[in-house]
Amino acid sequence: VAFLDTGDAASEWDGDVIKGHRQFVTAVGAGTTYPDYKPAPFIVSQQVDDIDMVTVVTEAIFSYCGVKVKIDSDRHIGHERAIVRANGEPIGHVMTGEYGSKMLSLGGVDHLTGGSKKEGRATCDALLQLCNRQAVDLEIEAGATLTVQAGQPPIINGVAEKLMRVGCGSATIGMFAQQWAPYVDEVVVVDDHITGVLSEHEAGKGLDMAPSGIKVTGRKSTPGRYFQVAEPGTGWGGTDVDDPLSILKPADPKKAWPGLRLLMISTTGEQWAYFELDEDLVPQPATISAPLLASAERVAENCEPSLCSVLFMGGAGGSLRAGVTENPVRLTRSVKQALTHVTCGGAPAYIWPGGGITFMADVMEMPSNAFGYVPTPALVAPVEFTLRKADYVALGGHTDRIVPLQAVLSSDIRTVAPITNHAHPADRKNYRWAVSKQVGS
Repeated sequence: VAFLDTGDAASEWDGDVIKGHRQFVTAVGAGTTYPDYKPAPFIVSQQVDDIDMVTVVTEAIFSYCGVKVKIDSDRHIGHERAIVRANGEPIGHVMTGEYGSKMLSLGGVDHLTGGSKKEGRATCDALLQLCNRQAVDLEIEAGATLTVQAGQPPIINGVAEKLMRVGCGSATIGMFAQQWAPYVDEVVVVDDHITGVLSEHEAGKGLDMAPSGIKVTGRKSTPGRYFQVAEPGTGWGGTDVDDPLSILKPADPKKAWPGLRLLMISTTGEQWAYFELDEDLVPQPATISAPLLASAERVAENCEPSLCSVLFMGGAGGSLRAGVTENPVRLTRSVKQALTHVTCGGAPAYIWPGGGITFMADVMEMPSNAFGYVPTPALVAPVEFTLRKADYVALGGHTDRIVPLQAVLSSDIRTVAPITNHAHPADRKNYRWAVSKQVGS
């Protein structure tokens, strides 16, 4: 593969490896297809690598939509299935947690249309703000208060989170056992899910660590792993623990010894404490050695920043398809056959398997303020369908409405003044994959 174009295609390379200066089409500001039988507002053709391509753009109206929110935090925010409220109205629930993250499922047609008018409006308003990367205050039933904003740290009970856990207690031991072993006799990594005990863990055995006699509360799983050592909370490792010694049972006098060195640490490394056993085998605070302190601080160093992620999820398998083709099912088949590429405001979209065109897209990949709403209540989101022109003809597309890109950009198109306090939707800095050029003054 040639590094640079040659011959007639040759041009002075500006260092932009993705040709970010090339114009591409998004549906932001394009308008809708309502009433649905109308062709999409813009059906644009252009040549890409000598292939005739068509992009069909529309701002789609979604009653069947919502967001999945990923909150990078150890803190307990609420139990699975707990109701999430905005302005006092139910708009979603806590869903299955993921590794180091709490998850929310917000919106959906049942909240938008299936409850009271106030519930529908509150749901639509919260979804709109989240999709436009604005902060939203939430309350979780029998749980925490949250402030969530895409790309920003979550604020839980008024405190901004800093770090995402490096791993569960067992995984933390697996990563740092070799660094701890020379300077300590036992390490307990406090975790709401899987608390780890170094000397019992396979990692400790592999390093020939002697049994310490340190015992923790909870339900023992496999060696070195304990479940339910405390209740969920906002303390050490997502537990309700403020004093780590509260999860220890009396040490086994047959195995423990005076002077035993004990490090207790959370899964983010933000909390740690060092103890040595006295003559009665009771842990007493002691001065930590510099090498052990450095290894404890490395846990925090290996944690990623705590952030909120918002994925818009919508169903484009309904009447929206009529704006693309007179035979809507052919669009669905084309998407399933990977002939049609779906994007949302230019952002890559994940298409769910099975029927319909149900997709998810990261709002951080889209231009700011890309979403709108209608009083239904429903969200308005930009959607683009891109495919080869020959494939568009084959699926029965509105070929008489195809307009070359150059014509779309002509001066005959009426434009409105930009909003001065926001970047233009097409501004390259809105797109992570577009490399900004340095413009001389």
